[in-house]
Amino acid sequence: MTRSAAAKSPAGALHFFPISQRSDVVRQAARELDSHNGQAALDFWKNKCRALGAELTARGCAEDEMRAQIMDFQAAVQAELLELHHQRMVEG
Repeated sequence: MTRSAAAKSPAGALHFFPISQRSDVVRQAARELDSHNGQAALDFWKNKCRALGAELTARGCAEDEMRAQIMDFQAAVQAELLELHHQRMVEG
């Protein structure tokens, strides 16, 4: 995440650009997750979510907002995985 991903509001609170809206991060995570199976997939997923959470926290994101962002990211990756699989079915 770049410094431009966070902006100060007039009240001084930081607002972070939602990770779930960063299509490059979502697509990459979905493709990488799809390339793993079983425990390797679980390990990859845990590490990815923890790393994103740590990045947000290090940049000053409040824990409740960080958790909400990670949940939204997880949903976005799931939707991307469904789209990947749908494309494969269509392509044969």
